[in-house]
Amino acid sequence: MNDVIITAFGARDDGGVHTREIQRAIDLCPAGGAVIVPAGRYVTGALELKSDMTLRILKNGCLLGSPDTKDYPIRQDHHEGREQLCYSSLISTGPAPHRNITIEGEGCIDANGGSLFSREMEEGRAKRGKALSIRNTEGLTIRGITVRNAAFWCVHVLYCRNILIDGVSVHTAYDSDGRKNPLLYNGDGIDLECCENALVENCLIESQDDCLAVKSGRDADGRRVGVPSSRIRVRNCRFRHGFGVAVGSEMSGGVRDVEVSGCDFADSFSIASIKCRRGRGNAIRNISFRDCTLANTDRSIRPTRWFKGILYVDSSYGETDFDPDTAMPADETTPEISDLKFENIEGTSCMGYGLYVCGLKEMPVRGVILKNVRLKAEYDSYIVNAMDVRAESTVLEGKPGNIPYREQAWFREMKGG
Repeated sequence: MNDVIITAFGARDDGGVHTREIQRAIDLCPAGGAVIVPAGRYVTGALELKSDMTLRILKNGCLLGSPDTKDYPIRQDHHEGREQLCYSSLISTGPAPHRNITIEGEGCIDANGGSLFSREMEEGRAKRGKALSIRNTEGLTIRGITVRNAAFWCVHVLYCRNILIDGVSVHTAYDSDGRKNPLLYNGDGIDLECCENALVENCLIESQDDCLAVKSGRDADGRRVGVPSSRIRVRNCRFRHGFGVAVGSEMSGGVRDVEVSGCDFADSFSIASIKCRRGRGNAIRNISFRDCTLANTDRSIRPTRWFKGILYVDSSYGETDFDPDTAMPADETTPEISDLKFENIEGTSCMGYGLYVCGLKEMPVRGVILKNVRLKAEYDSYIVNAMDVRAESTVLEGKPGNIPYREQAWFREMKGG
């Protein structure tokens, strides 16, 4: 029998912090074995997984993050596309290469982010930690579990190959009692960064920010490392709140060959946000969304420089003084977006644009195909600095959105006009 149970090493459902006992169970788990978390709530600080093991959390079992920052040693980690000092994540792998790691079960990983967010921000000694941070792993499976309540991103997968995330529920903005954390920002659900050959299917993601994002490093550091994200498939998932499926904005290693299909979005601001900005460099290519639906009735999120609408393609993401009519010299820092396809898409939203495509004067967005797309939003569309945009059997409903960039309502509000 290769399974070990954490209670055999002294972990208890008693409110005490049992990091040492649970980590010892992991360290002594034989190759090919499983560390079992039985029913109960087991409080722990940062844990580190190893190769050739399974972490199995049984029904009604929960690993609950300690609310004390001292239980999360500060370490070098990846934060928004760069290596920086970060509080340790609740569950992570070290920087050395790993293989064959599985996290599964009917139980829960609760990072206690409602408590940690305020404390980590107040201390300010490092960047916020995540619930799961799995890196440098060949063969990663995450199946069935619920992950919730991170102080930052919830599930971050970095420099990994051959990934399956199946039937997972991710809740980033809500604590274990279902209460929303009003302070949280950048609370992404799942982030795949510099990853190859990933399948995400049958998942439910409720997010404060991007529900699922595909990234590949940021600016000069991302270009130096030069590891792209490629062959990413997202199927039959449900996205609630947040901003749907994002590609970028940290994409300096390049992103290519991403397919999203059969997904349902409810009160999410976007189905797709494909985004970058000057300084990133490299390219986003060959991205497709098909057989997806959205119904957004949430009026609490208006268009801003960060997000614009249902299908949103933007080479000026987050810029405050962008002028679409002014070209800058094109060099290695100039990002490219090309070869996008949206097919069999239906979406309604009370806010924003149905279709928003904004390229750079020096590097237009190239090749956007819409086939059997029907979108109804506050504004129909805005398209500038884009080449070869083709539409077939497509209807965009809403007030005319093709008004000058600096006269758009979100821009005037940002500038106080």
